[in-house]
Amino acid sequence: MPDLPGSNRLRIGRYTEQNRIYLLTTNTLDRVPVFKDFTLGRLVVSQFRAAQDQGCANSLAWVVMPDHFHWLIELQRGSLCGLMQRTKSLSTKAVNLSAGRRASLWQRGFHDRALPREEDLVKVARYVVANPLRAGLAGRLGDYQLWDAIWV
Repeated sequence: MPDLPGSNRLRIGRYTEQNRIYLLTTNTLDRVPVFKDFTLGRLVVSQFRAAQDQGCANSLAWVVMPDHFHWLIELQRGSLCGLMQRTKSLSTKAVNLSAGRRASLWQRGFHDRALPREEDLVKVARYVVANPLRAGLAGRLGDYQLWDAIWV
């Protein structure tokens, strides 16, 4: 399914471009801190890795916070909507199976920010992985386990 200008899942006027770098963010339903449980957070991480293994996106940096995630990617194949729909759907199934629940996990939609290649991507990646520090969840980056970046 192509992402069309005006789609309610992408910012107004935005469309998906292959080989473009995007910062993606989505929240859990009602901002419930599901991923305070490290094991459940790792299930989201496995979907980031699966997207990369399947050639859909190169993961440049990511962090899974208790109630949302940030994912810096280079889109390789497909659309942002398709990538996020698959990631959210498969992580919901995995979390529900693991936690013995039957509930929606994610809020509808997501936020995307297309980044120009000239932008300092290392700086953006640092911003992403420093989220737990700013939120007071860790004193040092190494104290928080649900993050990664290709530059580290």
